[in-house]
Amino acid sequence: MAETTLSGATHPILENDYASEWMGIEVLAISDGHAAIRMTLRQEMLNGFGMAHGGMIFAFGDTAFALACNPIHPAPGEEGTITVASGVDINYLKPAFRGQVLTAVADRRSSAGRSGLYDIQIFAADAAPPAAETQPGSPGELIAEFRGRSRTIPKK
Repeated sequence: MAETTLSGATHPILENDYASEWMGIEVLAISDGHAAIRMTLRQEMLNGFGMAHGGMIFAFGDTAFALACNPIHPAPGEEGTITVASGVDINYLKPAFRGQVLTAVADRRSSAGRSGLYDIQIFAADAAPPAAETQPGSPGELIAEFRGRSRTIPKK
């Protein structure tokens, strides 16, 4: 079940991640401390106002956070650990709607010992936006900022 990146790499934490599979998340890029993912908003992801449910945007950002925190190939001596969220904050800036494509870009800002700090930006774009509305290569309009604090712990 592991999703494949555009480069052909897979991430082991997605092998049994049924929530990310249900959301239809596609991995665009992964490197040390960085991840980029996307998904399309479906009807069952909307709230009663017809916009993306905040929990869906949060879960989407959380997946990007997890991918950025955990290397595809752990360094020697790190095979017995995982990195998890110790706390997060999210700021919703604008709504997103059915059919829009969300892109999340996660980047490590700092790490010290077993702790890390990550910023995740979440963008929304129409599935096929007119060329005049977005810059070439733009993931769309910024709709949320997610900040995650991580902690590396022993794997059980």
